[in-house]
Amino acid sequence: MATTLTSKGQVTIPKRIRDAMRLLPGAAVEFSVNAAGEVVLRPPKAVPGKRAPARDRFDAVRGRADVRWRTDDLMKLLRADD
Repeated sequence: MATTLTSKGQVTIPKRIRDAMRLLPGAAVEFSVNAAGEVVLRPPKAVPGKRAPARDRFDAVRGRADVRWRTDDLMKLLRADD
């Protein structure tokens, strides 16, 4: 899969590769050159205690609530007639 180098030395990482590596806009990546002269693209090493980027907007907030609602209590609140 080929891409074009811009005058600023930038390239676009193809969507298929971004999806496979779960790269989101603003994500950091590491480049290196192996012994065969090939460029290798890696996601940065994981930082202990830091969550991996969310796959979608729901994963981004899943498990973040600090109030534990029971379903029955929440339904009473939402359906309350004032």
